Amino acid sequence: MLLRARLVLTLVQPPLEDGAVLVSGNRIAGVGRWRDFSSSSRRQVHDLGEVILLPGLVNAHCHLDYTHLAGRIPPPQRFTDWLQRITQAKAEWRLTDYRQSWRSGAAMLLRTGTTTVGDIEAVTDLLPGVWRTTPLRVLSFLEMTGIRARRAPAALLREAREKIATLPAGRCRASLSPHAPYSTLPALLRQTAVLAEKRRWPVAIHVAESEEEFEMIRHRRGGLFHWLQHLGRDMRDCGLGSPVQLLERAGLLRSNLLAVHANYLAPGDASRLARQGVSVAHCPRSHAYFRHQPFPLRRLLRNGVNVCLGTDSLATVRRRLRQSVELNLFAEMRELAAREPWLRPGRILEMATRNAARALGLAGQVGELAPGAFADLIAIPSDAPRAAAAEAVVWHPGQICAGMIDGQWTKAPDAD
Repeated sequence: MLLRARLVLTLVQPPLEDGAVLVSGNRIAGVGRWRDFSSSSRRQVHDLGEVILLPGLVNAHCHLDYTHLAGRIPPPQRFTDWLQRITQAKAEWRLTDYRQSWRSGAAMLLRTGTTTVGDIEAVTDLLPGVWRTTPLRVLSFLEMTGIRARRAPAALLREAREKIATLPAGRCRASLSPHAPYSTLPALLRQTAVLAEKRRWPVAIHVAESEEEFEMIRHRRGGLFHWLQHLGRDMRDCGLGSPVQLLERAGLLRSNLLAVHANYLAPGDASRLARQGVSVAHCPRSHAYFRHQPFPLRRLLRNGVNVCLGTDSLATVRRRLRQSVELNLFAEMRELAAREPWLRPGRILEMATRNAARALGLAGQVGELAPGAFADLIAIPSDAPRAAAAEAVVWHPGQICAGMIDGQWTKAPDAD
């Protein structure tokens, strides 16, 4: 089929006026101006009209499981308070609660333009069932902790590896996520690094998320240190450097690593991440919810780190009285643009598309409109001029008017 739009934003070349995208099967076969396509290629034409056609958004970090926790946990004074409250909230749920929450979150992402998501999966029994309920392209990172349950690292990793082996190959797939340096042991980090390198799997880990984590890992002090010490965690890996340096000692700082948050960095950490090709996922609304110190975006970009965007979960998004919230990458882009007005809209959009695709190991396959990439794309209504196309996307307030994943409509252009 051939899709025509007033503006086509490919992310790999300047915006195309009166542009077109040729889709063959589940891939993009060609991109150009409408007039450049011969009449023989116009057999199935969808003229989308006054829209910007662009690649589907790529959400680098999400917790679909926690969607129905929206508004249940007020912003805490301390990170440890939040950990205890979400642990208590999760203990009240059954498998059906997690399943409904996951599916609700996936529907939100579809409505608001995400076509690919890197999702942290804490409840692996949901897989592969929930995959079949959504057209989203999902990379499920299987979460591993082991501290509270006193699980051996080798057993945790074996369980995750065996789970991945049972899952069907296709649009959705699974990989590994040791939860965070504070909630895992060095042996699990080392063993994950070795296995992921051997299998060429991407790895996601929360790192340097809070000031309390930074204090625990670097200085052996603070509320998180004493809480986990009381729970019986071996604290000998603390006091030897920053959280990023801890990952470096474990061998995890590699190009297949997605470092989630990275809010608190020691001198030299940004260059460490850059040297090893590590990507960083920033979640602006979650960052605001916790009232963290300003995100070190300039430092990361100056060092050449691949920074991308994620939504995190709705458990860490502020919900005002009588106001609903949803998983929405447009909202994350708007939050980032408001907090970092020096950042060009085009660069923000890259963080939610091409940069996130690279972080998930999908560079050239999603997050751009180019021959050979998957036919994952969205359209938003807009009369913005060509020069302001990226800005119009970043500040788009509503839902998409058309969407496609793997060459199949998820929201047909003529649908209500």
